[in-house]
Amino acid sequence: MNEQNPFNIPAEELTEAERSLLQASGAIISHPFIAPASGLYTWQSPIIFRTPTPISGPSPSPVAEPTQGAESEALSLLRYRREELRLDVDGRYPQMTASGTISGPIASRIHWIAKLIATSPISWTGSIWYKDTGGAAFPYTTVQIQATRSWIPGQRTVVVTFSGGGGPNRVRTLRFASPYFHPVNLEFDCAEGEPAALSVNTCAHPNRPASLPCEDLSVQTVFQRAGFEVTTSPGGPVPVTGAGPNTKWSDQEMHDAMQTYWSRFANKAQWAFWVFFASLHEMGTSLGGIMFDDIGPNHRQGTAIFNDSFVATPPAGDVSPAAWVQRMIFWTACHEMGHCFNLAHSWQKSLGTPWIPLADEPEARSFMNYPYRVAGGQTAFFGDFQYLFSDAELLLMRHAPERFVQMANADWFDHHGFQGANVSPEPSLKLELRANRETTLFEFLEPVTLELKLTNISSQVCLVDENVLSSADTMTVIIKKEGKPARRLLPYVQYCWLPKKRVLTPGAATYESLFISAGRNGWDLAEPGRYTIQVALHLEGEDIVSNPLPLRVAPPRGYDEELIAQDFFTDDVGRIIALDGSYFLEKGNDVLRNTVESLADRRVAIHARVALGRVLMQDYKQLVAESVNGRRGLAVRLRSAQLETAKQHLSAALIDKPEEAMMSLGHIDYRWYEERLADCMVQRGDVNEAMKIQQQLYQVMSARRVNGRGIAEAVLQKIKERRDSYGRPEMREPARAGAWLFEESIETVH
Repeated sequence: MNEQNPFNIPAEELTEAERSLLQASGAIISHPFIAPASGLYTWQSPIIFRTPTPISGPSPSPVAEPTQGAESEALSLLRYRREELRLDVDGRYPQMTASGTISGPIASRIHWIAKLIATSPISWTGSIWYKDTGGAAFPYTTVQIQATRSWIPGQRTVVVTFSGGGGPNRVRTLRFASPYFHPVNLEFDCAEGEPAALSVNTCAHPNRPASLPCEDLSVQTVFQRAGFEVTTSPGGPVPVTGAGPNTKWSDQEMHDAMQTYWSRFANKAQWAFWVFFASLHEMGTSLGGIMFDDIGPNHRQGTAIFNDSFVATPPAGDVSPAAWVQRMIFWTACHEMGHCFNLAHSWQKSLGTPWIPLADEPEARSFMNYPYRVAGGQTAFFGDFQYLFSDAELLLMRHAPERFVQMANADWFDHHGFQGANVSPEPSLKLELRANRETTLFEFLEPVTLELKLTNISSQVCLVDENVLSSADTMTVIIKKEGKPARRLLPYVQYCWLPKKRVLTPGAATYESLFISAGRNGWDLAEPGRYTIQVALHLEGEDIVSNPLPLRVAPPRGYDEELIAQDFFTDDVGRIIALDGSYFLEKGNDVLRNTVESLADRRVAIHARVALGRVLMQDYKQLVAESVNGRRGLAVRLRSAQLETAKQHLSAALIDKPEEAMMSLGHIDYRWYEERLADCMVQRGDVNEAMKIQQQLYQVMSARRVNGRGIAEAVLQKIKERRDSYGRPEMREPARAGAWLFEESIETVH
């Protein structure tokens, strides 16, 4: 019996039509004998015009006010055209919550949320605890809701009464529109030969809760049960016969694939996700999934699942390895799609700028928690996993205002900084944020890359995650311009890593570069002026807060820079710079080519050349739209490397002025780009040129000093060893050498 809905209608009294309607609404119904109340209700009215003074002569008959009862004059004058109510009191996983959106002309919108208690089987009341009014007047503090239950959806209504706040009550009758709270469209595609794990047999693996129902559970059903009306666009295998032998995908290739996919729907306004199943990312088996936010307009996201990553490796001795793998891939798909709804990981909900204060849930058996992070590991996780999202996650998915799909604002930092961080009085680790230059002055248009250093300052060995400095999941990066509200950096890409520990001995450190100029917020570091950057690293049990790093962006030198800036500070260029290139974003590439031609002596040209050259260095997989048997479909085609053009760009960026390039790109990225250029030379059979590049890298980095600080000897030794390795006989075979060097560089360099 549902505690909030104690009515019990005997099964024998139901008609066949009522049973059919009940079954059709089953995604939101929890008890088979109670007509449901939960769902989306709407009200819509034509605009009513008032005139301040009487008009002489004949006038049309008066039109009744759309509101039953009095309401505040402020609300009346706004001429609200549409209202929505999401009633969440029964069905699957009820949150005992109501939320509403009141939309007016142009951009006028009010959003409210109330926590409810039942006053009868058909009525609820509660305090409005959240308002997002956009400056409009909405004084009410309490809402009362009375429902007309019916097996016939067209006869279901709710009467909503707003009260409190010192004004007259406001009453509205809304009609049932859907048993779901929001619509969402999904498409699933897979590289040819790769399975798409769209369903799982919940009882196929013996490690499961005893209470778990046995069923073939689909991804669509997971999100239907979360309250979404799921539609699925046709999808299927994507031919890869023209993609060459390399089945691994780079960030650039995957990002361009997402852009290509969504470009087919440029004129359709819909909230939609695309899920693509592939073999592996070039970073290797430790990366199980990747997500790109906001591909084009209308909240479109894309995510890729890598079937041959760590998710395909069951624990040694597992009694049902095939079922374990199927379940893990299914979990990964739902996890990445959860990020598309702006869900944070279970252990990081208190970070950054949540739409409401949320507590971390490190032990939650939710799609948004990593199985490896809970006490007892993945065995304990799946032993109590019901294939659900947590209540806090369902609250956000069902009831949060749409604008919180983007969480860029960081006003909390202006008032409190990182005062709320869980900092240990005796920390074992120290986080340093720095720029590898004598002064932190950056040229106008120059993209800003900083360096993170995490040092073990204790006398004991520390274990840290291998990707601790490269995962957005574990960091909050704040950018504060003088005189402006603080902003949180939101990277373009989210990764799903296999947690893997590394040892930091006392005094040892790990390093990573940090590109901070642009992200999903746009260009956070563009305008001339003074900024402060600070990072908080969120580890198990404590937060490590960096030093605040002041920096300054210089004003433009002249009209040419101001003119180029109008095209440079765009989303396309930001993505190209952040991802080291793109074939799809051709307008952005044109801007970078113009930048190189017009501002060749400025540091921005270094970054532009790197982005233009990197994408040409190797064969490139491209997703293309083409017709197959009369149906518009997708295929993967190979775009051959343009090594000579790539070398021209990268040589001009990295070798002509190496000291300046190292300063602007940062030590870590400069080394990485140089070694990729050397790999490129090996691939074309020019091993001697590769040795020259590596020797120059060694000489430049050996001589490098920043405020008296040199490059670590261990780093220089690795550069020497890599240079010497080019002279080995086996390195004379280009294809083999290029592949080997690329794999080695991922593991030990970047």
